[in-house]
Amino acid sequence: MQTIKKQIPNLITLLNLFSGCIALVYAAESNFEYAFYFVCLGIFLDFFDGFFARLFNVASPLGLQLDSLADMVTSGVAPGYVMFMMLKNSQHEISTHPMFAYLGFLITLGSCYRLANFNIDTRQTESFIGLPTPANTLFILSLPLVILYGDSLLILELLTNQYFLMAIIVGSVYILNAEVPLFSLKLKKFTIKDNLLQIIFLLFSFVFVLLFHFGGVPLTILFYILLSVVNNKWIKK
Repeated sequence: MQTIKKQIPNLITLLNLFSGCIALVYAAESNFEYAFYFVCLGIFLDFFDGFFARLFNVASPLGLQLDSLADMVTSGVAPGYVMFMMLKNSQHEISTHPMFAYLGFLITLGSCYRLANFNIDTRQTESFIGLPTPANTLFILSLPLVILYGDSLLILELLTNQYFLMAIIVGSVYILNAEVPLFSLKLKKFTIKDNLLQIIFLLFSFVFVLLFHFGGVPLTILFYILLSVVNNKWIKK
């Protein structure tokens, strides 16, 4: 029985990897909506593999390595590939060379570096240093859906502009690995006072998604970063 319990978190991690692979297939077919859904499923599974590992007290070095490898696909390769597709389909203000679109995979490189650094950084047990890869992935994969379902011509022009997309790539790689403390969504104690920051974030996230649908996803991620920075300044004071 203990052997079965030990493998349950690893199985969930592999399902995360499987979801990331399916997301890549849909992204290759320009079906960005299903790619987004399968990445969300992978991120959901990524949360629960650690949950069950702690619940069954079966956390292991193997599970840690599997988790990073699965995240590398779901939250590393997938957003890089989606950005590659966006650059490929964008307006050619900077370059018409087909190799230019491969710069989208800089997001994959930045994600890889963050995942490797996360495993050896002892400061990130209760909070994060830099944006977690799942949050960055949700931000990137929501962008083509904003193009598809949004009704703002300005947003459409921005998200099909190579200059703007390159700015997103640079910003993404930077914030993934920046020395910026970001709060965790894990509940510390079951009191409003101890979880006020998390409650504020979740309420605003709900409002953003309710009002702007897919457009609420990047707004939520940006708000998360902004709220963390404001909280850091408040703590210092």
